[in-house]
Amino acid sequence: MTASSPPSPPVDPAAPPAKLSRADEVHARLRDDIFEFRMPPGERFTETQIAERLAVSRTPVREALMRLQTEGLVRGYFRSGWEVVPIDFNRFDQLYELRALLEGHAAEVIAGAAPPEREAARAAMLDRLADIWCRPPEARERETSVLARLDESFHSGLIEAAGNAEIARVHAEVTDRIRIIRRLDFGYAQRIAATYDEHAAIVRALQRHRGDQAALLIRAHIRQSQAEVRKITLHRLHSFGAR
Repeated sequence: MTASSPPSPPVDPAAPPAKLSRADEVHARLRDDIFEFRMPPGERFTETQIAERLAVSRTPVREALMRLQTEGLVRGYFRSGWEVVPIDFNRFDQLYELRALLEGHAAEVIAGAAPPEREAARAAMLDRLADIWCRPPEARERETSVLARLDESFHSGLIEAAGNAEIARVHAEVTDRIRIIRRLDFGYAQRIAATYDEHAAIVRALQRHRGDQAALLIRAHIRQSQAEVRKITLHRLHSFGAR
């Protein structure tokens, strides 16, 4: 019989966040540059160029690039530098299709019967979402970065409320892979308005326990977002190509 290991010390929620390593900082900066198209798809570069631009050594740059390569955002070439991975619309279409399946299923589960304690938690979650999304136009958020976070929280919150940890894990991976183009959906006022209206309709359907209707609304919402970000991405790529 082996001795049990000592319990982990409690985490202090008031404690300051751990300091990022230099590699973490470089990773975050490059990831943001890629997501904002400051490093557009297909751009070639070297570790030395990145190190000089960010005023760091090549070691944290190499560590950050290896992480980004694992995430599918860049790829390295032997003795030929690195490249931001070009946009693969077929891959994104497949990921959006998977996302629609997962979220449609989550809507049906959330609207279905549940034990009293789970039903209370779901009702509270839907009330919180209603506070955010069921707002008149003058009370809506306009900042793109904030909207992107709220949007991800809306969809991941529905997945988590369905209570399947494996589905939540797969959905998180899909969300991470499409983030580079998904966040473009908030670049125009009409898309912001549509997101609010469509999210509000989904929440109301779930509050009425209309899982079939909510699933249809979610899938239509995802398909429309998919079409819009494809159009916006193509426009961005064309603009970079014309420079």
